[in-house]
Amino acid sequence: MATVDRWLLPDGIEEVLPPEAARIEAARRQVLDLFQCWGYEFVVTPHIEYLESLLTGAGQDLDLRTFKVTDPQSGRLMGFRADITPQVARIDAHTLRREGPSRLCYAGSVLHARPRALSTSRSPIQLGAELYGDASPAADVEVISLMLDTLDVARVPDVHMDLGHVGIYRGLARAASLSGEVEQRLFDALQRKAIDEVEALTAALPADLAGMLRALVQLCGERDVLDQARVILAGAPDAVLSALDELRVIADELALRYPALPLYFDLGELRGYHYHTGVVFAAFVPGEGQSIAQGGRYDDIGADFGRARPATGFSTDLKTLVSLGDMQVDEVAAGVWAPQAGDVRLWQEIQRLRRDGVRVVQALPGQDASVAIEVNCDRGLELRDGQWQVVALPR
Repeated sequence: MATVDRWLLPDGIEEVLPPEAARIEAARRQVLDLFQCWGYEFVVTPHIEYLESLLTGAGQDLDLRTFKVTDPQSGRLMGFRADITPQVARIDAHTLRREGPSRLCYAGSVLHARPRALSTSRSPIQLGAELYGDASPAADVEVISLMLDTLDVARVPDVHMDLGHVGIYRGLARAASLSGEVEQRLFDALQRKAIDEVEALTAALPADLAGMLRALVQLCGERDVLDQARVILAGAPDAVLSALDELRVIADELALRYPALPLYFDLGELRGYHYHTGVVFAAFVPGEGQSIAQGGRYDDIGADFGRARPATGFSTDLKTLVSLGDMQVDEVAAGVWAPQAGDVRLWQEIQRLRRDGVRVVQALPGQDASVAIEVNCDRGLELRDGQWQVVALPR
């Protein structure tokens, strides 16, 4: 019978060891404290639930990334969460049912059947924030600003932002009355910037609409792209022009708040096209092929839960932030080594120290102070003059 390396983990699934685990947990607390300062309330969602609820409003990409199992109790198909956002949308729409704007945040492990990229983890720690109940660009600006502050808290250097708006392509595709198949093929070609394919797929359209759809491939770059778009898309439907105006308002406010932040615009960027309904955004750093934080507007996701609500939010992977950033995290303090002794006075002193926040590790049978260094203890408890006292251990 073949032997099995029982310590091996599946590709993309990793364990986090000390002291890295302590750094990640300390970072999680700092980010959640930041969210609280912005008025975002923490929620905890289940790791597994019925599939139809878990994938509500999501596109095929999320479906393919979701591990699926059969519930032995009900016989229904269930999934391990690959994205917490739909779960939080259900909480807002069905459980909380608040009338005004609602700000919610989360942090938890997710599981991906397929990674976002070959080099990425399949078990990231997703954290994020969602703002429900406000359809204005001000809500998008708030969420983007919170995302940037999160990256700042993590001290991630050289961040730059990509901004787009799926309403531009969606409005043009609707005006062109594209069939579902052609719309999907054109969408794929735009993502790859495949100019020849875009031209072929739009050849039968009226010249004005074909020209505007083809222009999306080239409408990417710095701020002047918005001015160019205003000219090129001047004859577009009102929905397209409104989307362009929203993008301009958001860009103007971000430029005021973060004047040193490089902004890049891509009007053919359709990240999450089947999921998002408005502005989409992502943060990048040099040397990383994938975005390190991303989000956008996804209005009406709560409709399947009984209440359609405007919604915008962002998410990121906590482990990525810790690995890329230089977050100031207190190291685990050196502790006090306590011997194994049946002395109630020793126990009382150990407990007093622990109540004062001192880390105390007590020996198990057969251990002595020679192993204190292995558990990061630089002091020890010794009985002197009838009292247990903390003394420095010899190095």
